[in-house]
Amino acid sequence: MHWFENIREAFRSINSNLLRTVLTALIVSIGIMSLVGILTAIDAMKYSLNATFSSLGANSFDIEAKGYTNRMRRGGVRGKQYPPINYLQAKQYKQRLGDEGEVGVSAFIAGAAKLKAGDKETNPNTRVIAGDENYLRNQSYNLAVGRSFGQTELESGANVAIIGSEVKEKLFGNASAEGKYVFLLGQRFQVVGVLERSGSGAGGGGGADRLALIPLETGNQMPRQQALTYDIKTAVATAESLPFVMDQARGIMRAVRQDALGQEDSFEMESSDSLASKLDSLSGNLKIGGFLVGFITLLGASIALMNIMMVSVTERTREIGIRKALGATAVQIRQQFLIEAIVICVLGGALGIVLGVSMGNAVSLFVGEGTFLVPWLWMMLGLIICVTVGLASGYYPASKAAALDPIESLRYE
Repeated sequence: MHWFENIREAFRSINSNLLRTVLTALIVSIGIMSLVGILTAIDAMKYSLNATFSSLGANSFDIEAKGYTNRMRRGGVRGKQYPPINYLQAKQYKQRLGDEGEVGVSAFIAGAAKLKAGDKETNPNTRVIAGDENYLRNQSYNLAVGRSFGQTELESGANVAIIGSEVKEKLFGNASAEGKYVFLLGQRFQVVGVLERSGSGAGGGGGADRLALIPLETGNQMPRQQALTYDIKTAVATAESLPFVMDQARGIMRAVRQDALGQEDSFEMESSDSLASKLDSLSGNLKIGGFLVGFITLLGASIALMNIMMVSVTERTREIGIRKALGATAVQIRQQFLIEAIVICVLGGALGIVLGVSMGNAVSLFVGEGTFLVPWLWMMLGLIICVTVGLASGYYPASKAAALDPIESLRYE
């Protein structure tokens, strides 16, 4: 009997005992559903949280001049202080990094400024920041109304501003601020957007609520008593690519800062990937736990399948005797029952994979805003496990069937 004939015989046997086959396949499908479903849910939630962490700046790093913050080394020894990063260096770094990451360049203009509009003014607690086109995204600031800076405004240094919600309420109340003018640091700016309320930031800074954002070129052209210090924040798409991009950025920044060969970096790079690292560790532990739960469920399914295959061998003892009398070998009998067990497992496993993927994505969607994830790895693992369970559960009943004596089998009633 060939393999194809064995498969046909397996389906014929399954069709003749349809209810028993369906119940057995359901047992297997529940085991596969629990395994694939748990692992899919973990992956989908991790994907969703990674996207959230990315929007919060988890997949990013900051570059600043080394020693410029006057932090002490161990033992209270002051480290060497290097010049701050200037405007030209920040622009060169952004151009050279290219598409490897999304670079946001900003400069601190003032920390206690007043804004005026007509006869109203804010308290002297507004931060004034000059930023480029990527500043809002990298800082996770969203616009409530209005728009971001246009490319022409960024390049020409136009007098436009985006203000925080608290600043808007102080100056305009419930009226719209879009298109109106405010006076800031002795100059008139047109308001083009208002930021969403973010609540108080760390240290009572007000977050985005007490912020006035102006184009980077505008801030660079404003009169000042001392040179501006430029901050560079680079965001990457995924946490996995962060180390590679950081290595690229280090080489580019050394060239931009003209650090000599063998000299230490004249800048510091600080990444914000601690949340992503903790998430990877936590999801790894959850996957181990989920795999164990799914494995235990599959173990119960394999025992049930073995029991049903034993019943099938007992019911078909006379049939086995007839096949052997007609010339079927022990190997062919064993193959027949093994293929039957594998077919049942694959049928149940296919249903379990569909249910598991649906369940995992449903759990992720219920917990948070997740995207539909197709876990090809877990689907392939599920199919491999189905075949393995079929072989493991069917081998003993198949061996028992192959060892039956044909004469005794023909006498069996």
